[in-house]
Amino acid sequence: MHVVRGGKRLLNQRHHLEKAQLTEAEWRQRWEAERWFLAADGESGKRYGNETIRLTPDGQIAIKLPAPLAHLANAAHGRYVLTSRVAFKHRGTGWRDRVCANRAVAYRIHLDAARGRWYLTASWQRPAVETIPLQAARAQGMIGVDTNADHFAAWQIDRHGNPVGDPHRFFYDLSGTAGHRDAQLRHALTRLLYWAQRCGVAAIAIEDLDFAQEKTREKHGRRKRFRQLVSGIPAGRLKARLVSMAAEFGLAIVAVDPAYTSRWGAQHWHKPMAAPRRRTTRHDAASIAIGRRALGHPIRRRTTPPPHHQSDGAGHRTVQADRGLRGRDETRRPVTDRAHDARARTGNTPRTGDTQRTRANQCIQNRSGCAQCRAAGPSPTPDH
Repeated sequence: MHVVRGGKRLLNQRHHLEKAQLTEAEWRQRWEAERWFLAADGESGKRYGNETIRLTPDGQIAIKLPAPLAHLANAAHGRYVLTSRVAFKHRGTGWRDRVCANRAVAYRIHLDAARGRWYLTASWQRPAVETIPLQAARAQGMIGVDTNADHFAAWQIDRHGNPVGDPHRFFYDLSGTAGHRDAQLRHALTRLLYWAQRCGVAAIAIEDLDFAQEKTREKHGRRKRFRQLVSGIPAGRLKARLVSMAAEFGLAIVAVDPAYTSRWGAQHWHKPMAAPRRRTTRHDAASIAIGRRALGHPIRRRTTPPPHHQSDGAGHRTVQADRGLRGRDETRRPVTDRAHDARARTGNTPRTGDTQRTRANQCIQNRSGCAQCRAAGPSPTPDH
């Protein structure tokens, strides 16, 4: 195998030291430094993605020593903890996402002889994000997620649109520094993805939120607390982070229209899903609405029939719009014709105390006339 540790270029510089502007001692130092390294491949499922070189999210390095060097360990389980801390300036967010999810990360510690510094390099394989058909994503149901300022409200929805099990809430605190907020959001998403993986679904449904134009003072006036609440929801960061982390778990993301999900969810699913031993919030009901919309089912449930004294024995039920109708998510129209507005929709609106004139107008429209008008005399004319 034609392999040269350090590269063929460094090997050829030994024969051209003047051209490389190096002395033999300097070249020898670089040659030896290329052999002073420690590398370890990662393994998914291990703590922080690597058992030999363990790097925590806060940058602490712990090396698992072999048995002949176990007496040099300064920590438990035969580990040697370095005093230096590591910080990644490039793709540090993606690295934290992997180590917090215990995904495989390979590390290499090496010496840069030119700069006189030790460096640690992290590497991992990024899977290609594949787009699956929507029908395949709906086949095993979905997880509906409602995004709030302090938590994610999630509920598992089967492929028929029915809630399964109990709701789950994943809390986070977005106060404090940027690093703290990023860690809180990452931990909440990690717990959400692990739960979705245990449920056996293929996709997660979220709202396609965009508060770019929703947090201005011109729209909400002096409602400072509400504007701060809207600004606190990490909509843009959430979508980017969730897509990248879900790809590692083999899950798809389905973004739905957020219109009326909270209102209709609270109206149609809050009370029916409440139980003596289960506390259901409006946010949990909104997660059901989001999941049903992603599955292609209507959000609103069928209403109960009217009482017997208001209809013909409660013999009919209000019709629920089918999924193929375009207006099924609009505001529901009146179910039955009311007595006070039925004539207004037909165009015949009589005035009070003007029954005779109304009957005459009806007879004018009927050219053959009625029996009472023929008995009374000739048919009235429009002048009358």
